[in-house]
Amino acid sequence: MSISPNQTVEQLRAEFAVPGLTFQRGPGGLPRACIDTPLARALIYLHGAHVAAFQPAGHEPVLFTSAASLYQPGRPIRGGVPVIFPWFGPRAGHPESPIHGFVRQVSWTLTEARHQADGSLLLQMRLADDAQMRQQWPHAFELRYAVAVGRSLRLALTVVNGASEPFTFDSALHTYFAVGDVRQASVSGLAGATYLDKTDAMRRKVQDSRPITFTAETDRLYVNTTATCVLDDPVLGRRIVVEKKGSRSTVVWNPWIAKARAMPDFGDDEWPRMLCIETANAADNAVTLPPGRQHLMEVQIGVEGRP
Repeated sequence: MSISPNQTVEQLRAEFAVPGLTFQRGPGGLPRACIDTPLARALIYLHGAHVAAFQPAGHEPVLFTSAASLYQPGRPIRGGVPVIFPWFGPRAGHPESPIHGFVRQVSWTLTEARHQADGSLLLQMRLADDAQMRQQWPHAFELRYAVAVGRSLRLALTVVNGASEPFTFDSALHTYFAVGDVRQASVSGLAGATYLDKTDAMRRKVQDSRPITFTAETDRLYVNTTATCVLDDPVLGRRIVVEKKGSRSTVVWNPWIAKARAMPDFGDDEWPRMLCIETANAADNAVTLPPGRQHLMEVQIGVEGRP
């Protein structure tokens, strides 16, 4: 059931009485869902449909959110899992447009909350275009976003073309992972994949057979890959497994020292404690969607290793 697109905490409490789910005003007064079950804890803001925290029982927090993040309407939350649509990065030919699209900066509607057979708690959220959005991107669309919080975190983003013509879009689930020290972490699964190196004038390169390690700013958009990625974190003694469907791009990013200092909503000294592995369709893998059709992109994030 869908109610007002700007749901208040009081409305949410009245509409969705589910064990393990509460609602509160977060920083900036933004409504958020708080999940606390025997399997996991999570925080999910309706602003941007933003998953800001996920912690499976017996493990350290999986997601990183900056202590300097801005919690304001019209501004994205820094960290967690921002939802990126309908363009990735700067919009070509439109320098006035917000980076990574506009859907992470507006309020979504919670439409469903329920427990599933595996014990996970499922939230369904929705966003449909309006006149203001069409000024930025002139297409009729609907986004549906399913967030299942259990032993793993499962995210599913559906894009529906409500227009009379095809449209082309980028999308991403821009996941920020918490790590003990990025300088000791590594990512495997992308050997042999081609990537655009944003730190080297977008030159195309091929990933070698070694796990990716981090000694400087890293910003790589891997194309034409459906591979599962594994983040090995020896400091926290765990592996984070990122499995995806409906996605042919993967982004690996850490801002390092200079870029961290240049971002007003990111702490100068936070960069060693985060690493982005983003499930995406961008660049070569932008999706062209016929009218009346829909596209589904999914990711499952699991944790292996000692608590």
